[in-house]
Amino acid sequence: MKAAVLVAGTSSDAGKSVLVAGLCRLLARRGVRVAPFKAQNMSNNSVVTLDGGEIGRAQALQAQACGLAPSVRFNPVLLKPGSDRTSQLVVRGQALGTVGARDYHRRRDVLREIVVDELSALRAEFDVVICEGAGSPAEINLRATDLANMGLAQAADLPVVIVGDIDRGGVLAHLFGTVEIMDPADRARVKGFVINKFRGDVELLRPGLDRLAELTRLPTFGVLPYADGLWIDAEDSLATVRDAPVGRAAPPVGTQWLTVAAIRLPRVSNATDVEALACEPGVAVRWVTDPSRLGDADLVVLPGSKSTVRDLDWLRETGLARALADRAAQGGPLLGICGGYQMLGRRIVDDVESGVGEALGLGLLDVEVRFERDKVLRQVGGVTESDRIPVRGYEIHHGRVVRNGHEPLLRDDSGEPEGSDGGHVLGTHWHGLLESDEFRRRLLTEVAGRRGRAGFVASPDTSVADIRRDQLDLMADLVERHLDVAALVGLDQAVTQA
Repeated sequence: MKAAVLVAGTSSDAGKSVLVAGLCRLLARRGVRVAPFKAQNMSNNSVVTLDGGEIGRAQALQAQACGLAPSVRFNPVLLKPGSDRTSQLVVRGQALGTVGARDYHRRRDVLREIVVDELSALRAEFDVVICEGAGSPAEINLRATDLANMGLAQAADLPVVIVGDIDRGGVLAHLFGTVEIMDPADRARVKGFVINKFRGDVELLRPGLDRLAELTRLPTFGVLPYADGLWIDAEDSLATVRDAPVGRAAPPVGTQWLTVAAIRLPRVSNATDVEALACEPGVAVRWVTDPSRLGDADLVVLPGSKSTVRDLDWLRETGLARALADRAAQGGPLLGICGGYQMLGRRIVDDVESGVGEALGLGLLDVEVRFERDKVLRQVGGVTESDRIPVRGYEIHHGRVVRNGHEPLLRDDSGEPEGSDGGHVLGTHWHGLLESDEFRRRLLTEVAGRRGRAGFVASPDTSVADIRRDQLDLMADLVERHLDVAALVGLDQAVTQA
């Protein structure tokens, strides 16, 4: 069997990533050699691959669903927005500089050749390749230069399935409008629809699906039910909503809860770092933008940023910088990750990302950072400095610590120091560190002690890796029960024979 299909969506966060992951997991469970592919991704949630590159986090999750190690082959073009007008361009895992929309369009021919070559190689190697689109294929203002949606479908001769999120309302109109606004050649590549996040009795939806089929002459391959248990590794920034909880907090093991306030920076990157905390029973994690929300939190997390200096300015403009300083002065636990760690220091010299030169940090850690043009990209392992707990993570950053007045938080496998242990204020460049289960439990226990939460007990057996695997299996189960998988996977042969 050789097949490929493109899963497009009526909008960002419509369910493309979940559907692709579910299909990949289901096929892999059946013994099919399957691989994911996203030609172009726009996301600041990324991971480091074994081959030394950087890809979108959703594609890393999809690779895991297939039983594969993450590779730059699965996401050859990644755009990491640093502002409303510019993004860092990452090609085959390596950053090539910052581009605006017009610069990017001038590179489209070269990029299209790259993505088509990568997809062709995957199709030759695997039985099935499940491709994910980006945004919406109905963005006709971008069609001439598109290489992620209908442009990819045309270049690689792919059938297209469109998924829509019914939980937002208006999904039938969204599906109909997406198809109708396309030109005839693109419309002919669309083979059907999938409805995502449906609540209630599917039979109540049936008349609408029948009418949609009459209007478009296209079938609906299935209706996926709403499943609030799916929230790990959310790719889209829409999932990182201000003042919204992360995941669903499970009841505590002991008698008390811990609360975590994660600061929702405007240019937040690798926001998924805090999801590991939300996996813990009795830990309620919430994204916040209001200084008043920091005082009562047991732990505050300052996450990564794609634009460290600009987001540092934002902290000052909103009053969050003052609230963080007041909190630190009172001994409140605070953790900075990557860009958040850099902000906690005394001084940043940045001629690379923002170009501002020298900038003052928050001064909550005795640390100085200098940005270099070459980006650090590596998977890392090591131990904690204080009690030798094994830890793992990955690094994605331009900033280097050039002065550290604290004991290191960690040491990597080669013995090199990493991070800063300032007592109640901690910092590290390592993303994914909180997925190290023993380290996370120790951190939460220390936070509970500092906050006088004697009734909080860290769960002894929470495993983020197991929870991620369970979610992948849940995705596969939903796909198996509610979609016509045979029809979806067989679309490629139908196109070839047409």
